Amino acid sequence: MHQYWSVVENRRVADGRVVQRHVLYLGEINDSQQVAWRRSIDIFDHGENVARTVALVAAERQIEQDNQAIVRIRVDEMKLRHPRQLGGCWLACELYHQLELDGFFGERLAPSRKGTRRDLILQTPVCYRLLDPGSEWRLHRQWFVSSAMADLLGSDFSLAESHKLYRVHELLLAHKGELFSHLQQRGKICSALASRCCFTT
Repeated sequence: MHQYWSVVENRRVADGRVVQRHVLYLGEINDSQQVAWRRSIDIFDHGENVARTVALVAAERQIEQDNQAIVRIRVDEMKLRHPRQLGGCWLACELYHQLELDGFFGERLAPSRKGTRRDLILQTPVCYRLLDPGSEWRLHRQWFVSSAMADLLGSDFSLAESHKLYRVHELLLAHKGELFSHLQQRGKICSALASRCCFTT
């Protein structure tokens, strides 16, 4: 039997569900590697001097542990060192609005039966590709949580669930022709406005 491991982070979203963000894919690991990942971690809760021991990977069968030192983490002394990107995300959202893509897709990508805002899910990878191009998998695992997109769109990590990011692309094909026409029209308007603002000295 083959077993494949991932380290995931649980995040509770607005509708009460818990969705998982894949933080690290470990792949298939053998017994000795599993020992390394199963080393105990001591967590110190805020205001408490007593450590609580947890396992990084749950044990399904008995594996002899080595005697290496455990890792001690003081949660009350953790500091924020990597703030989220705000300015670029705001500018990308503003450009999206100026091109009236929010209205265009808002009319064509109706919410799902569960209330999922497909238009906002689409806006997320559009801004991502503009700011820091990469795969949807990277958006899901890394970029979204380091950005301010959730706050700017009034939502949460549900916009970056991996299966939703891939699924929304399938809905775009039916609107491809309309989208090109819309962007051409917006381009003419932008050019006309720019020509009015130009002057010579």
